[in-house]
Order: sequence, then C-alpha cells, then structure tokens
Amino acid sequence: QVQLEESGGGLVQAGASLRLTCAVSGGTNDPLAMGWFRQEPGKDREFVAGINWTGISTYYGDFVKGRFTISRGDAKNTVYLQMNNLQPEDTAVYYCAASNLLHRVVKVATTDYWGQGTQVTVSS
Repeated sequence: QVQLEESGGGLVQAGASLRLTCAVSGGTNDPLAMGWFRQEPGKDREFVAGINWTGISTYYGDFVKGRFTISRGDAKNTVYLQMNNLQPEDTAVYYCAASNLLHRVVKVATTDYWGQGTQVTVSS
C-alpha cells in the first residue's frame, strides 16, 4: 500500500513562505504522479498543484497565480510545495495526493492515495 506523509506545515505571518514536503513509501513500484490539495473547515477539498512522474509537467489551481511551485526530488519519492507570499486565505489543511497519471491527480474523485494532511495557518 502506498503511503504518503506530509511535513512542513505551521503558523506563519502574511507574506511569509513555507515549503511542504511529501514522502512516498511502500506499495507499488509503478511511477506516480503527485499532487497537493487543501481543505478549509466546512469546504470542499481544493486542487493546488500536480506534477507528473518525470517532473517535466506541472499543473496549478487557478488561485495559485505564480505564488506556489511544485517539484519532486531526484529520487522521485519526495514531492515539495514551495509556497511564497502566503495570505490568510491560504489557511487550510494541505494534503499530499498520488495517482498513476497527472490528469487523475488533479481531481479528488480520481486520486488514488492520500496523506493525512498538514496544517498551514497564516495570520494577518
């Protein structure tokens, strides 16, 4: 079973940066596309960013507007989300996601694996 573990969340002030990390372990040896979603209390889970197995193709949610960058480590089993100029509206639990194809990992319904989430809180 594929396991995803997020780290790097925390409390920051508006304008600050954070880098989230997702470590992939266990399960399949098949290449995985990876992604990040976020969820505020009482709201639907929202797509943030996705990256394919090679790291060449990336895709972002409309609200990102150049502030966030997704990347993966050389060993392909680590994915990062660099978040710059954070704002209070970015406050949410951020989830790491994985599936076999990029177009699947950009939607909640077609994502196969999820992490437990890491809290990001941005104060004004």
